[in-house]
Order: sequence, then structure tokens, then C-alpha cells
Amino acid sequence: MAFMQVSPVQLPGQLQRALAPLYVVHGDETLLVQEACDAIRAAARTAGYVERTVFTMASAQADWSAVLAALGALSLFADKRVLEVRIPSGKPGRDGAAALEQLATQAAHSADTVTLVVLPRLDAATLKSGWMAALIAHGVVVRIDPVERAQLPAWIAQRLAAQGQRVAEGEEGLRTLAFMADRVEGNLLAAHQEVVKLGLLYPPGELSLEQVRRAVLDVARYDPFKLPLAVLDGALARVQRMLQGLQAEGVAPVPVHWALAEELRALHAVRRALDAGQPLPLALREQRVWGAREQRYERLAPRLRSALTGRWLAEAQTVDGVVKGLPHPDWPSDPWAALQRLAVGVAAGCARAIC
Repeated sequence: MAFMQVSPVQLPGQLQRALAPLYVVHGDETLLVQEACDAIRAAARTAGYVERTVFTMASAQADWSAVLAALGALSLFADKRVLEVRIPSGKPGRDGAAALEQLATQAAHSADTVTLVVLPRLDAATLKSGWMAALIAHGVVVRIDPVERAQLPAWIAQRLAAQGQRVAEGEEGLRTLAFMADRVEGNLLAAHQEVVKLGLLYPPGELSLEQVRRAVLDVARYDPFKLPLAVLDGALARVQRMLQGLQAEGVAPVPVHWALAEELRALHAVRRALDAGQPLPLALREQRVWGAREQRYERLAPRLRSALTGRWLAEAQTVDGVVKGLPHPDWPSDPWAALQRLAVGVAAGCARAIC
């Protein structure tokens, strides 16, 4: 069979067509990683792979000889089996890299073993490594990407549909999905649990906003490094909600400020590069802007002026002093109040730019 990369949505179809001898699942969304692995294990059991051996390679110094020996050995009582290799750090080390390259080749030709390699989200350099290239060449790779806030309402709607439920058509339905997304943002497992709870509380069919309000808890978890994306989106209400959530969770203001200030530094650098005649793609590469950030910069950077981005950066430097205990006469002395003024002010400017 031809080996491939598939999304979690495509995985069930691939498993129905043919069970591959090697699967690689990588990502940081615990729920989706678990569901993908469960689907692979279930398909393997259905195909007669009843044994399961699990190795957790917790460090770069782990002994890989047992893994290779297990793959090469006949399974107990000649039963087909699943060999699962978990690498929590995503860094197998030199010996592990060599072992994974060997494992990829052997696993692809194993008649009695389905090999499952489970990894966290991998950076660009690791994705290009020799051992990962070997796994990609010989196996079916399932890449689990984060479900961002903009994708969350559609994700919730899809999960509701799978249990026979739906929200109202039109504006009310959009409000219902946005309400749920706001309360489970950054906590996909909680989102899943809230959807399941709705299935237990109410029969199949349409859910009203009031029913959802009564049932859904506020279980959002906010990541300081997601705040800059909301600022770039010009999402003022979401920015304020995230800051309130971070403060309530006991997050220190210093890392929150650092994440926002680094974004403003990159934005100003890109804007100045454009002023100097540099093409936007090159400016983005030099500032290491890619993925979801790249899309926002492409929309936003050409519409801003360097005088404005420079003022935002100067304000971030002032707030840096405030969060470290150095008050400024023109800014609130409370670090969270100063952060809110900075973040909301920049978000408002971004909103005007992209309108």
C-alpha cells in the first residue's frame, strides 16, 4: 500500500480501507491523540492483533534494544500484536534516532505486528530529521493540530451532530456555539466533556441557547501565548476575558507581558522591513513568523504604519517596568490594569486596521 499523512478526520476512512503496519501519531491535543490511538488499536483488534506491548522511552538515554528485539521476536503463542512506542519528549536521542530509522524499515514489512509510535507536537527541525523522515516514508502519519479558538465552534457543532444534537439555525445558533467556545477555550478535553454532558441531559434534536447556558460550566484555560493572537485579531472582548482568566488562574503578569511584547517587537520589525522595501514573505521569515501568526501578519502588517507599531512597542517597554514593580506616572500601577490598557489599546488599533 502507499503510505501517507492523514488528519484525524481522515483516519477512520484510512483504517476502514486497509490497516497499515506502521502508524505515527504526533500532537499536543491530548483528547485527539488519545482518540486517534484508540481508533488504531480498535481497528487492529478487529483485524486479529490481540496482544499489545507498550514501551515508554522517557529520555534520550533510554535503551532501545528491547524495542527492536520485541519487533523482531515472534509474538507469544503466534498471535498478532500491537507494538506501541511512546516518546513523551519527542527527542529520542542519537541511539533512539538510529533505532527509529531501523524500526520504520522493519515495521513496514512486519506481517504479524502493527507498530504505533506516539509523539508530542514536533517542531520544524524535528519534522525534517532523518528518523522522522523514515517514519513518514514507511508509515501512516496522523498529525494532530491544535483546535484554535476560531475553529472551536465548528468542532463543537460537529461533536454535537455525532450524538444527534444541533444548535438553532442562524444567529442564535452562532451565539450558542460562541458561548460554549468561550467557556471551554484552551481545554479541549473539557469541551468534549461538556458536549457529552449535553447528550446526557437532553434528547437528540435542537438545543436552545438557554439549555446550553444551564448546562455548560466555565472551564476555559487561557494560555499567555494565545493572548497576542487575540490582540492581533482585534478581538477586544476576548482579550479582556483572557486577561481576567489568566489573572484568576494565578498566572504571573510577567510571562503574559513578555508574550505580548515579543509579538509587538516582531510586528514592528516586519513593518519597518516593509518600509525599507523588503517583500513581506522575506520579512516574515526573518522574524520567524509562520502558521497562524503568518496569516494574521499578512492581513495586518501592510495596513499599519511603523509610527503606530513603534508607539505600541514603546508602551510595552513602559508596561514592562510596571509589571516588575517600577510605576510610571502615566500608567496604572497595578500590573494587570496596565496589561489590560496595553492589550486592549493594541487590539482596538488592529481592529480598525483590518475593518
